[in-house]
Amino acid sequence: MADPQSYRPRTSDIPTRPGVYRFRDPNGRVIYVGKAKSLRSRLSSYFVNPNQLNPKTHAMVHTAASVEWTVVGSELEALQLEYTWIKEFTPRFNIVFRDDKSYPYLAVTMGEKFPRAQVMRGDRRKDVKYFGPFYPAKAIRETLDTLLRVFPVRTCSTGVLRRAEQTGRPCLLGYIDKCAAPCVGRISEADHRALAEELCQFMGGEGTKFIRQLERQMADAAAAMEYEKAARLRDDVQALKRVFERNAVVLAEETEADIFAFAEDELEAAVQVFHVRNGRIRGQRGWVVEKVEDSTPAEFVAHLLQQVYGNDDGGDRLPREVLVPIEPADSEKLGEWLSSLRGAGVSLRVPRRGEKATLLETVRENAEQALRLHKSKRAGDITTRSAALQELQESLGIPVPLMRIECYDISHVSGTNVVASMVVVEDGLPKKSDYRKFSITGQAARDDTAAMYDVISRRFKRYLEDQQNSAPLISGEIAQAEITETRKFAYPPSLVVVDGGPPQVAAACQALSDLGIDDVYVVGLAKRLEEVWLPDDEFPVILPRASESLYLLQRVRDEAHRFAITFHRKKRSSSMMESILDDVPGLGPAKRTALLKEFGSLKRLRSASREDLLGVPGVGPALADHVLRALASPEEP
Repeated sequence: MADPQSYRPRTSDIPTRPGVYRFRDPNGRVIYVGKAKSLRSRLSSYFVNPNQLNPKTHAMVHTAASVEWTVVGSELEALQLEYTWIKEFTPRFNIVFRDDKSYPYLAVTMGEKFPRAQVMRGDRRKDVKYFGPFYPAKAIRETLDTLLRVFPVRTCSTGVLRRAEQTGRPCLLGYIDKCAAPCVGRISEADHRALAEELCQFMGGEGTKFIRQLERQMADAAAAMEYEKAARLRDDVQALKRVFERNAVVLAEETEADIFAFAEDELEAAVQVFHVRNGRIRGQRGWVVEKVEDSTPAEFVAHLLQQVYGNDDGGDRLPREVLVPIEPADSEKLGEWLSSLRGAGVSLRVPRRGEKATLLETVRENAEQALRLHKSKRAGDITTRSAALQELQESLGIPVPLMRIECYDISHVSGTNVVASMVVVEDGLPKKSDYRKFSITGQAARDDTAAMYDVISRRFKRYLEDQQNSAPLISGEIAQAEITETRKFAYPPSLVVVDGGPPQVAAACQALSDLGIDDVYVVGLAKRLEEVWLPDDEFPVILPRASESLYLLQRVRDEAHRFAITFHRKKRSSSMMESILDDVPGLGPAKRTALLKEFGSLKRLRSASREDLLGVPGVGPALADHVLRALASPEEP
């Protein structure tokens, strides 16, 4: 561990203006990002007597090897730059509200010929109307299924729609009256669009109007003794009322607010947010985060709002009110930032009394329950993961903690289309953003050991290049323009795992030795008996079959194999497809690229009809016939 005094900048060199700072570890990785009204005051607090520091702060400053800062013009700019750096570097000592899914919305694609209703996540698209957010996604899918009884708009994909238009037969939803089937002309384009607009109006808060309208039609049908029609309308009214029951009114109908609350202990915090739109709870969301950063509740709330609303499309999701349990740090500047994202005023406040305060208490109770449930489930997982890493380190005799493990696998068929994969595990968990794929050609593809030597050499050459190109770690001021740096291979692993036995281990060690790298440990995991091979050892290490350390190695190896075989299949299919298309008369590079982009694989191309081929830009009837004749040849083995 580094001594903080070894990289402490002189106090007189640190400006007293607002700014953002970041601590780096010896490998140059950003491990903490913070902002300050006065950089000198804040940074000086990190270099006091270590015994006076909070344990988490103590660990951070002793892990770091340098500190650097950027001066900005105002506290608002500091807030924005801090968020930018946290999103870019995901520092391990910052609280990061990670979630594996984006918000689910009910979306209606009004820009299409036949608008489609669907549950959609991710970035917003042009000419699409969104309603929500809803959470969990199951709730909005059930709601949509109910609404299709009254508003039977199209929900099928483009491929299903195209196939129905070609065959003249609707899909299953068309047969069970959950789709008006515009694909086969049961309803005109204009009438279907009007149906989609009515669905949008209902979801936009005009549900009472539609229910009353259906109730009048039901009464008229009953008066005219059209009892079957009246019964159908009665069922439609009940369906719409069920949708309303799932989204009960809790506040005034004009209320649009996000209500946050959290529960915490010394190590973790559980956050809950209720999304209220048109007075109804449209969705609920929750996170549990590790409190690796020493922060006050006010600072915690500020970081939470930064990360929830800081995405590029966050302004579309911002309501008029954001209600929090405690006033966040720099609340005035944070409110200005939220208003700038939304393009209109945002009220950021703590409700003290009334219905909103009551609902906030409900959100807080949910957060407390989520924290209790998480701790009961997670306690064993954290213990098991830590024990597995410690057990593996001791079994292999490695003197450093296994903070980062990289595993490599080679995949090919009889020496053709040779590829390799690199998967990464940090702190016992996969880090998929660092996964890499390699294509291997030439002499390196002659056998597995040559391929392994090639892959390890290429990966660690990049590591050495990044190290050489990076400036030495010196504490001090940096320019804001430097925030876009990317050094994807700059962080070395503690352990390299190769799929194979002594030959593959020897090839990997030779590649590292030729590059002059002697501080990366290498092992191999042989599939047949699950033996662990160390360099230059005559006999393998046999880990207990039921041990967590062996289970960890197996998971890493299997993930590398899955990643490699997926890439190999895609490459093999593409190369076979290209070889077939090369012999098609009149098919130039542009049209071949268009076919590859449209179908993507040989299997999909073989199953394509003449009409499907004609739908590709630039492909006419004669060329489509040539392609079909080429595909009619016997399939490759």
